[in-house]
Amino acid sequence: MTPALNKPLPDIEALATGGMKFTPSAFSGKTIVLYFYPKDNTPGCTTEAMQFRDHHQAFQKAGAVVFGVSRDNMASHEKFKANLELPFELIADTEEKLCHMFGVVKNKIMYGKKVKGIERSTFLIDPHGVLVQ
Repeated sequence: MTPALNKPLPDIEALATGGMKFTPSAFSGKTIVLYFYPKDNTPGCTTEAMQFRDHHQAFQKAGAVVFGVSRDNMASHEKFKANLELPFELIADTEEKLCHMFGVVKNKIMYGKKVKGIERSTFLIDPHGVLVQ
């Protein structure tokens, strides 16, 4: 089921770093910032993660919890998180369930070849579990 703007998020579950299971209902009462990125340890994704890290206190002050999502596996995520000292969890969407659900898998052209990749995207879920942006 694809999430729709101004509607409650479908029931989803995903594994995240730190042995955590991500479910929107577990964060009821908090705003969830869910950002999708192409790949751990690449220049653009590293910069993006560091920006979320550097603004993490402001997100917390606003009552928000941040999660990064990519198709990388848990070992890659754990290393990426440790190397950048990220204060938030990363979701390993190796089967692309969340990526497809949120419609972030796109056809791209890389070095002249068509490839399937993740379009950098950020979603905001309100404290009631409603997708607002």
